[in-house]
Formats: sequence, structure tokens, C-alpha cells
Amino acid sequence: MEYRKLGNSSFRVSEIGLGGNTFGWRIDEQASMPVIQYALDQGVNYIDTADYYGQGRSEEIVGKAIKSRRHEVILASKFGRPIGEGPNFRGGSRYYIMRAIDASLKRLQTDYIDLYQMHDADPETPIEETLRALDDLVKAGKVRYIGASNFAAWQLCEALWTSRGSQLHSFITEQSRYHILDRRIEEELVPLCQAYKVGIIPWAPLAGGFLTGKYHRGEKAPADWRLSTPILIYGNLLTEESYRKLAKLEAFATGRGHTVGELAIAWLLAKPWVSTIIAGARSVEQVKSNLGAVGWKLTPEEVTELDAIS
Repeated sequence: MEYRKLGNSSFRVSEIGLGGNTFGWRIDEQASMPVIQYALDQGVNYIDTADYYGQGRSEEIVGKAIKSRRHEVILASKFGRPIGEGPNFRGGSRYYIMRAIDASLKRLQTDYIDLYQMHDADPETPIEETLRALDDLVKAGKVRYIGASNFAAWQLCEALWTSRGSQLHSFITEQSRYHILDRRIEEELVPLCQAYKVGIIPWAPLAGGFLTGKYHRGEKAPADWRLSTPILIYGNLLTEESYRKLAKLEAFATGRGHTVGELAIAWLLAKPWVSTIIAGARSVEQVKSNLGAVGWKLTPEEVTELDAIS
């Protein structure tokens, strides 16, 4: 395993992290525990979860799994999506953030979160209110660093300039949907992050499983697969164009002794703006598969060829 700086922080995180959106949601605690422990044993030190995942259940499972190994883990969580009933149990208001952080710390069985991220931009709350609340959490020691997630380039730019102008702690990372078949963030968001030394954390690096090669034209996917029903967060992937690109990527990968899933991760790791990759897993075997890209370094010529395919 190799390690990279998390944005402009002093943290060094494993280039492949572990996503927590399966724990307590797609798999129960009993199935989750060996997945987390195996990942840690293999050198994964970045675990990313959210209070929204399983309505807090993912945080509870992650907290229990890492309790005796807390010092080994760069722990990230997120706030902002609805958890609980009522109009005030969501968003980026000071009221909600102060409630959300204490609830997350309790579920995670820790007194601090290394990277606390805003799950989505909140158009109803001034960004300065959000940033001042997060700045207070950093000063209180409950949070080490703060990050954004699913922000448009202009929203992130506004947040960075608000932090600078008001002398507040600023976002060090942006977590976005980014994979070899969806490169839209390269137009504006990536240049912005490079200019301000904000690390990109791709989610859905395998495009909801599409880039593992397990989906095939004309075949109905099992009901428990992510793309078996239309899910907007992954975009429209089951198209003829996507399958044509997938075939080319599979040929590229197999010709070099790798799977297309390993290729998808290796391609992201070749991008200098990527801090770490969130790879979810429902089994130890899936963790092994995700880690298969470790050590595979694409040449600049190979990256150019893959960029042309995608």
C-alpha cells in the first residue's frame, strides 16, 4: 500500500480507502466486521462513512470495528443529509451541525473525527454560517479537518473564499462522483482544486459495479446489485455507448494481466489531484479485488490512451 497527502493537510492516507455506505445498509454487522478488519490488516487506513448511511448504523458498526485500532485509522464521516424527522435534522445550519457532530461521535465511539465533510451543499444556509460552526468544531478538538462533498465548482470556490476572507478553517477535500466513464469534474472542479490544493476523493470509482465487468448487454442484473434499478447518483450507465467503452477497457486491462476493475482504480490513481479513492465492499473478496490495483502504475502514454477511450 502506498500513502498520499490528504489535500493540504499533514495526514497521509492509503491511496485506496474503504467506503462505509454498505455497512448496516447492504450488509449487517456480522458481515461488516471482517471486511473492515481485513482492510485495516492490508494497510488501508482511511475509512469513510456518514451519519446518513443506514441512518447512523454504518457509524455504529465502524466505531465498534475500529475501537481498539482507532490510532491506526484516518476516520472520515459526513453530515447534512436527512437523519431523523423534522425540518431541522438536515443541512448545514449551526443548529444541526452541533447536534450532528455529538451524535456521530457517540456512534463512532471516539472523541474526534479526522475529516468531517458536508455531504451536499445547502442552498438554504449561508456558507459562512456553516463554516463558522465547523471552525468552532476544529477549535474544540472534535474535528481535525473539514471537507466538502458533491459541491459544484462555484460552490466550493465560494466556500474557500469565505474561509479565506473570514480567517476560518477551510475545506481541504472535495468528494465527488468520478470514474473513467464520468470525467465531468475535470472541466472546472479539478482545476479549482489544483489551484487551491484541495484533494479530490472520488466516490463510485467502479461506477456502481459497472466497471467490474459484471453487467452484460441484454442480461437482467440480480435485484441486490446497485444498478439493477435506476439510481440517479450513478447516472445512466447501462447504455450501448457505455458497453462499447467497457469492451475497450476490458481489452486494455486483460492485455496487461489485470481486470477492468483494477484498471478503473489504477486510472484514478494516475491522476495527481486524487488524494484517496473510496471503494465500498460487501465482502473480503471485494476488498481483495479493489486492492488488486495497488502497485500498478500506468505510464503517461497508457493514461493518454485510456483518456481517449473514455
